[in-house]
Amino acid sequence: MAETLKKGTRVTGAERDKLAADLKKRYDSGESIRALAAATGRSYGFIHRILTESGVNLRGRGGATRGKKAP
Repeated sequence: MAETLKKGTRVTGAERDKLAADLKKRYDSGESIRALAAATGRSYGFIHRILTESGVNLRGRGGATRGKKAP
C-alpha cells in the first residue's frame, strides 16, 4: 500500500486500516512523517491524522533543548 495514492482520493474501510497499519509500522521503525507523505503522495496532515487515529505515540520535534547543562 506504500505506492503513491492519487491525491484527494478517499481512503476508507479496510483499505484505510491496511494503510494505517503499514504507516504505523514504518513510522515506528524510524521513518519521518514527511518521508511517509512523500512516499505515499499524500499530505503531511493526512499522514499525521492517520497515525494519530491508529494510536501511534508521535515523536517530538527534536533539536536543542534549553535548560541547565548536565554536570
